[in-house]
Amino acid sequence: MSRSGWEGILDEGEDILWQGRPDAAIQLKIGNWATFLFGLAFAGFALFWMIMASQAGGGFWMFGLLHFMVGIGLSFGTIFWDAYKRRHSWYTLTDHRAVIATDMPIKGRTLKSYPINDDTVLEYQQGQLSTIHFSEETRRGNKGRRYTVKIGFEGIGEGEKVYRLMREIQSGKA
Repeated sequence: MSRSGWEGILDEGEDILWQGRPDAAIQLKIGNWATFLFGLAFAGFALFWMIMASQAGGGFWMFGLLHFMVGIGLSFGTIFWDAYKRRHSWYTLTDHRAVIATDMPIKGRTLKSYPINDDTVLEYQQGQLSTIHFSEETRRGNKGRRYTVKIGFEGIGEGEKVYRLMREIQSGKA
């Protein structure tokens, strides 16, 4: 594959074996439904509160707008945000590492690479759109709680091919 645009990123002698992108379609998962319904309930209560407060006169009802917008954001953000992130992601596999590039608003462009070697644990989830996890990150959540997130090529159509290439890298055949 072409090394054009990879100057200064790839090591000397490193070759690109595969490039692709995740499927950007909206995916409705169980966790998304729970957040969606909670957000709708939150927005619905805020709307009810604003209607009742507006009957008292004055502008006090406007304090409910923030809560209404948070509820709408929770409902629809959870459905569309993951698809948006995938639409702005690119995957590359070289004969040494996996590379995930993203271009997100505010955060900007990021390029993260993960070495693929014989110690790398590969987790392959086969399907029409496959996922291959090859690393983990520990992140900090609310109140300093730490949690682990699996890292990999998610929702790719050529999962079997990419998994085979990764196994070849691990065995030194790539």
